[in-house]
Amino acid sequence: MLNNIGPIGLIVILIVVLLLFGRGKIPQLMGDVAKGIKSFKRGMKEDPDEPEQIDKTADDVIDGAIDVTPKKEEKA
Repeated sequence: MLNNIGPIGLIVILIVVLLLFGRGKIPQLMGDVAKGIKSFKRGMKEDPDEPEQIDKTADDVIDGAIDVTPKKEEKA
């Protein structure tokens, strides 16, 4: 299907894209695509066997913590 597109077809497609997105939107769109590709490549380089570092909160660090949150009173 794409083998039949000639230079005139490419110009028509370019005009349609410019009409849909506008001149200012295309560089922004291409920048977002580039950021996505860079992020994907960075993710592929990371070692999947490395354990992720987890930020521990104070509740996770203290063993045997007691919940002191007041209970809601039930109306009788």
